Amino acid sequence: MKAGSLLPMAASVVPREDAPGRAPDRTHEAHDWQWQLRHAVSSADELARALPLTPGELAGARRAEHQGLPLRITPYYLSLVDRDDPNCPVRRQCVPDAREDDTVPGDLVDPLGEEAHEVAPHLVQRYPDRVLLLATDRCAVYCRFCTRSRMVGNGDGAVSLDALAPALAWLRSNPEVRDVIVSGGDPLAMATDRLVRVVAAVRAVETVETIRLATRVPVTLPMRITPELVQALRPYHPIWVMTHFNHPKEITNEARAACERLADAGFPVMNQTVLLAGINDDEAVLAALFRGLVRSRVRPYYLLQADPVRGTGHLRTPLERGVELMARLQGRVSGIALPKFICDTPGGRGKVPLQADPVVARRPLEGTTTLRTFRGEFVEYVDPPRAPSCPRS
Repeated sequence: MKAGSLLPMAASVVPREDAPGRAPDRTHEAHDWQWQLRHAVSSADELARALPLTPGELAGARRAEHQGLPLRITPYYLSLVDRDDPNCPVRRQCVPDAREDDTVPGDLVDPLGEEAHEVAPHLVQRYPDRVLLLATDRCAVYCRFCTRSRMVGNGDGAVSLDALAPALAWLRSNPEVRDVIVSGGDPLAMATDRLVRVVAAVRAVETVETIRLATRVPVTLPMRITPELVQALRPYHPIWVMTHFNHPKEITNEARAACERLADAGFPVMNQTVLLAGINDDEAVLAALFRGLVRSRVRPYYLLQADPVRGTGHLRTPLERGVELMARLQGRVSGIALPKFICDTPGGRGKVPLQADPVVARRPLEGTTTLRTFRGEFVEYVDPPRAPSCPRS
């Protein structure tokens, strides 16, 4: 498959144990999002029946059953995995690895300092005008680089409105907050009525202007984006959807249809890609991903340096790698397909945009600056002359 091509969904999304003989026709069931969640792989034995695991994968899956981030993969997302390639970019995102037990310098349990910045139960404030509302601890798939591996999958699922009441009261008392990001876990993995109640409660706070839904469902469970769901959420616009494609292989026909359904219903869809070693830390892969997203009416928003979550050192790249990749993409990928490269600083101090410095030299007295273009050419930019100050009367 050439770089940049979009893969159709695999022919079957039925787990491997149904494959021998003439398996019952489950095509209709497999396209039901609730069926997908009920049949998600969640144990090492199930995973070993679905894939030939390496010793490191099997050890990682056994570990995930007892400690750390649990194992969960929907049949749909599992169907995107190359069974014969342990380095498959989808496989490495969802199949546990024994190296998750390793700790390297810089690793943190809570890399973004969310616990330290909690202003009410389930509510995190790291910026003056926006907050993060953690509405659930469940996802359709548990990504092995998850920032919230300390808590995801370890609770009771969706948080009740009663439990969210202090967070909503805090919002009403702090009118400077205009933007609420509903996250978790994945809020779109919740039942529609539960999700709508949370969104409606946030929208009822008069000073909240925008709501963002942080979700990987368009990637891992695209059949969840039903006409019923978008119709139920439309009354609470403006709502933005922040999703999370990391590789062109994830842009299937089903994923593209989910994104277009959201866009057609008035939900702007933005993408935050995590830079992952051996998965997408490649110029051609990122270019194919960003162009494919734009074709699916999704705006590449951020390329994120992977957070230093404990046990994810094998998936992280040096910071300089992201700067280098973005410099190579600049000028070669359309501006609407080019995200910002961002490092979310440890400890919750906020996001820092990074880029190669295009300024070669500055000569303020002459009013000239030498810039380096994406082709490596040096170009002089001359400032306009400063107007003389008017004499005082």
